[in-house]
Amino acid sequence: MKFGVVTFPGSNCDMDMVHALEHDLGFEVVQLWHKDRDLQGADVIVLPGGFSYGDYLRSGAIARFSSIMEPVVAHAKKGGRVFGVCNGFQILCEAGLLPGALLHNESQKFICRNVHLKPVSRIASISAELDPSKPRMIPIAHGEGNYHISADGLKALEDQDQILFQYCDEKGKVNPWSNPNGSMHNIAGVANEQMNVFGMMPHPERAASEDLGNTDGAAILSGLVALAEA
Repeated sequence: MKFGVVTFPGSNCDMDMVHALEHDLGFEVVQLWHKDRDLQGADVIVLPGGFSYGDYLRSGAIARFSSIMEPVVAHAKKGGRVFGVCNGFQILCEAGLLPGALLHNESQKFICRNVHLKPVSRIASISAELDPSKPRMIPIAHGEGNYHISADGLKALEDQDQILFQYCDEKGKVNPWSNPNGSMHNIAGVANEQMNVFGMMPHPERAASEDLGNTDGAAILSGLVALAEA
């Protein structure tokens, strides 16, 4: 099982992801550059967090046109696994691989803190094995994490079990007070209809090591392998 982690100009969480996957979870990892057109045999492609191209225009709007995205899109359309975190989630939405869009936080401020997530989808491998009654504490760090989708789109996400995670309190209750950015329906992450492309705003790679005192993110990252072995 090989993971490919893409670096765009402005990425700043690429090495965090490489370290979590390679050193904390023991997977084979190859680093991919935004100008590459070869995925080097990677089974799972990861688009990490950061500020690709300085977040000009809209977050992810320019990175969506990077050379690497052509084979990434082709990989996804063939059923290959793709995972985007924070800016990576924004890029996947801009590329049309995931539904919806990420708007400026309701507070109009950058937010960096721990939040709690409720695993929702019982179909998507990244969340299916996680106990929905046990919230996961995962860090966020974003200025545009306010997930938005049309009413019909939201209904489709719910009907097709595509909502991966919702922001909740430490007891697992989903409520307005646990929503850090104004996201519709407290949504923190979604999957595509085919359940092979995943995106989330919180950073599981920052909660995957005993050295950090939090391994709640390790189980989320491991779910990518569960899909590959299904």
